[in-house]
Amino acid sequence: MLTAASMRNRGLLYGGLGILAVIVIALVAPSHGYYLNIMMQAATYAIAVVGMVVVLGYCGQISLSQAGFLGIGAYCVAIGTVDYGMPFFLALAVGVAVSGICGLILGLTTLRLGGHYIGMVTISFQIILTMVLTNWLGFTHGPDGISGIPRPTLFGVDLSGGNVYLGLCLLFLGAVTIYALFLKASQLGRAMQAVRDNDLAASTCGINVFRTKVIAFGISAAVGGLGGGLFAGAFGYISPDQFTFNDSVVLLTMALLGGVEYSFGALFGTVLLVLLPEWLRFLRQAYLAVYGAAVIAIIIFLPRGMWGLVTARFFKPGPIPAGKEAALPLLARQAVPSQEVVLNIAALAKHFGGLKAVDDVDMTVRRGSVHALIGPNGSGKTTLLNVITGLYVTTAGKVEFLGQDVTTLAPHDRARLGMCRTYQNIRVFRGMTVLENVVIGAERAGNDVSGIDATMERALAALDFVGLRDAAHLPVGDLPYGHQRYVEIARALAGSPEILLLDEPGAGLNLTEKGEMAELLKRLQGHGMTIVIIDHDMKLIERVADHITVLNFGRRIADGDPKFALNHPEVIAAYLGEPHRDAA
Repeated sequence: MLTAASMRNRGLLYGGLGILAVIVIALVAPSHGYYLNIMMQAATYAIAVVGMVVVLGYCGQISLSQAGFLGIGAYCVAIGTVDYGMPFFLALAVGVAVSGICGLILGLTTLRLGGHYIGMVTISFQIILTMVLTNWLGFTHGPDGISGIPRPTLFGVDLSGGNVYLGLCLLFLGAVTIYALFLKASQLGRAMQAVRDNDLAASTCGINVFRTKVIAFGISAAVGGLGGGLFAGAFGYISPDQFTFNDSVVLLTMALLGGVEYSFGALFGTVLLVLLPEWLRFLRQAYLAVYGAAVIAIIIFLPRGMWGLVTARFFKPGPIPAGKEAALPLLARQAVPSQEVVLNIAALAKHFGGLKAVDDVDMTVRRGSVHALIGPNGSGKTTLLNVITGLYVTTAGKVEFLGQDVTTLAPHDRARLGMCRTYQNIRVFRGMTVLENVVIGAERAGNDVSGIDATMERALAALDFVGLRDAAHLPVGDLPYGHQRYVEIARALAGSPEILLLDEPGAGLNLTEKGEMAELLKRLQGHGMTIVIIDHDMKLIERVADHITVLNFGRRIADGDPKFALNHPEVIAAYLGEPHRDAA
């Protein structure tokens, strides 16, 4: 099991190996010349590529402006040291800060668009920035660029020597790489990966999707600015044509080649793309064609990049050992009849133009009950659930949860109050393991756990409850369809919900699996869990439901105990058709 202590030990190991590698490379590297320049370019570019890993690999947001942030950092160092006489490291800090702020602003103004529009806006930002750097003669020195950029001194120690400065760049590269590694294993990193895999499910797990995307953009831009500042010091000269859209494409290609999901992949991809042309120069005129073909072949046949291949071959996680985790809080409860209202819906409506998907629906769910929501296909059940959880904005009416009006709250805010759900079409985070999926639920804000160890224990307890502990280390996409449904339920249970909303949990299951699902729901019912369930399997509904609400054409046509609701004439007519019409 991954614990805080093991994470610290891993960080110390990687840090020690990184420092040793820096010392060795700095000692054997030439102090000047062409190969030193190649190594400095690879080191500084790799830092910017780590930023690409954060925004694209972790968070799944396309950015084609990383060379722009590289340029902002470089120009801050150049202008700060040459024009204003600032110390190198102060100018570097300014470059990182300005790049990060520009990234945050770009994210704030872009990420609500979504999809390919994000890529279009980042391309526009990159092109506009290049034009500004080229034409603002009084500040950026225009197309002639800035020369004479000094290298730093630190506490009187001269760091201007070629191999010494390379060692400095490699130290920053190692620090950024290890930071990205720890970021991926942190709560913020898991939130980014959840947003990447399924932002809809992430929002109903309590993750603020928009804020997470903006933070990823800011981190990526700041890291790019760091690489740019070091690049300026490495070569002593910069100009606008070094930070164009073409360079952003090169940085993206480096990330894809190395493995965009891995911080170490940034090193692989950058070194490969910088050195491959040098290795192929013996081919003379044909080397560019061979170079391009090699890059395309790697992207096609290694979709997870070079480091993804290494990880799959040598770093396969093993099974999680058995342990004595604290039981889920719900297991300490016993079902007690209660009239307390957990969820109250009044005159709720959701219209899509002229289509009234939900129309003037009232529903009351009491604590500890299993409340079924049924109706023919297209009756508005899932739409009602989406309105309750905040995925759809209400047209009219009110949603009250635990006595609080939540009608206008965002999905992540409702989740933080204890409203958790599953989906008709399974929405697991496919780029993560089973355990990581459930940890996302356990980290729900408002849950009574703190610290990585306690969160892991809560997640493992939820997997024990649904019988999937043995699969905790597996990629969730490797599980059978039915087990993926249990992962969704475990993810919700790990968050200690006040109410659990299940959208057709029996869909796609065979008879045996449906029987197991019914038993699981009965166990939850026995521990007093408040459940709202949608399903078309009437046998499943009859086995678990205490109360049934029936919808047809978006309107409520029956509400009461199972015997009353299922034998209501309008319900029978909705499912079977009007008797006189059948006769005709």
